[in-house]
Amino acid sequence: MAGGVNKGGDDLNHPALEQLPGLAYCINDTPRWPEATVLAFQHYLTMVGTAVLIPLLIFQTDAGVAPFETHDLVRVIQTVIFVSGINTFIQTTLGTRLPAVMGNSFYFLAPTISIILSPGLASIDDPHERFIRSMREVQGAFIAGSALNIILGFSGLWGIAARFISPIVIAPVTALVGLGLFERGFPGVAKCVEIGIPALLVILLLSQYLRHFHIREIHLFELFPIIIGVAIVWAYAAILTVAGAYDHATELGQIHCRTDRAGFVSAAPWVRVPYPLQWGAPTFDAGNAFAIMTAAFAALVESTGGFYAISRLAGATPPPPHVISRGIGWQGIGLLLNGVFGTFTGATVAPENAGLIGLTRVGSRRVTQISAAFMIFFGLFGKFGAIVASIPQPIVAAILCITFGMVVGTGISQLQFANMNMTRNIFIVGIAIFLGLSVPEYFMEFTIRAGHGPVHTGARWFNDIVNGFFSSPVIVALLVASFLDNTMTSHVSKKDRGMLWTRKFRVFDRDARNLEFYRLPMGLHKFFPPS
Repeated sequence: MAGGVNKGGDDLNHPALEQLPGLAYCINDTPRWPEATVLAFQHYLTMVGTAVLIPLLIFQTDAGVAPFETHDLVRVIQTVIFVSGINTFIQTTLGTRLPAVMGNSFYFLAPTISIILSPGLASIDDPHERFIRSMREVQGAFIAGSALNIILGFSGLWGIAARFISPIVIAPVTALVGLGLFERGFPGVAKCVEIGIPALLVILLLSQYLRHFHIREIHLFELFPIIIGVAIVWAYAAILTVAGAYDHATELGQIHCRTDRAGFVSAAPWVRVPYPLQWGAPTFDAGNAFAIMTAAFAALVESTGGFYAISRLAGATPPPPHVISRGIGWQGIGLLLNGVFGTFTGATVAPENAGLIGLTRVGSRRVTQISAAFMIFFGLFGKFGAIVASIPQPIVAAILCITFGMVVGTGISQLQFANMNMTRNIFIVGIAIFLGLSVPEYFMEFTIRAGHGPVHTGARWFNDIVNGFFSSPVIVALLVASFLDNTMTSHVSKKDRGMLWTRKFRVFDRDARNLEFYRLPMGLHKFFPPS
């Protein structure tokens, strides 16, 4: 019989909880300073892999042109880490006030490489001159492209749009924040299985199976799984390197497996202060700006999903729409800083650090702010930062597997606030996730096969916009889920869609917890009241 009823008398349901219980430290908690410092360093250790990987992918672009030089790569990585620290401190202090590490988005990778490989730049023979000219082109694109997020954020327009987002939309978008980057996970681990798989298993063992092991009331493995796991596997990888395990490996195998091939430490200066326009005056091109603007919108959606995930994992209530809009505005300022300083990449909420919050159950804002200080410190003192940045990439990929998975699960958990006994809701969530993965896959396969995207007109800027738009899993998921959820409204109540749950948090003063979690410091909320 359809719709069977439980006759045993036992309550088989789990109540939907507005705030995640059982956290070690919530958003306003401050751990003891020694513990907070180590937890903050763990956040830095988690984000630095992506901060290195994105510039590394750009510098390794092979299109028959001269590659950039290693010392330029090291300076870019220093600048990326330094600016990430500034953006993180701004976001946690003046933005959403969530413990969000502002890392670097992979969505800027394709348009940045497209700019670098443009005929005018690819024809330059001297590597350093080509690097400088490319950086100036990318800087101009980021400075102009940041206007989109700044306008949508500070005008409140994105907050207005967020009012129409239900858990049916939040769930697939947040899940795709992690799922959309699945190619950065196990494929990276498999580049050197000898250290990648042990890293994956050790972090899994420490964070889940040994999480209750404690010394003097400190759950050592639960709080510090990344630090301990990386130290163990990195030492193991160093032993393999010294023992000659890779002496006869292929060149590619040695690059991915050996611990002495990065070359960052020798190329990094002891002290270097990144400063605005350090590469020279930016050059501006409308086509490049529109391409970066498309990636900026993808990063905007990615950050929106990240804000919902972090609010859940840090024990806060869902952020009100105007708080999300405020955070997106400051993300736009972060993109502007990326352009002014010159980083080759753009700011977004780092999904790997969002996953770390869930992994350790530490959602403290103060810990994240201290991690921003670590980023600024290592961005200034290059030799020290280069040591940490030399972590083998398979270990970084193992970290991404664990932390991205946590973000995916957090997105799925948003469905508890909607009625998932309705085929209508099941369909919307399923089709949004499926098309969010399938449509970008088609665009990627077409590009690999044909050498250009499905949209291939005489205007490169138009091609980059459309191809970039539909190559973003989070954008496709947002479009599909939002359209279906807001048009398939016949015979469905707002309660079924989960809108009644989100409505109580839309107005800032309707719930006292909004003021507790999201008000600005030093009384600034009095001068910038919620719209």
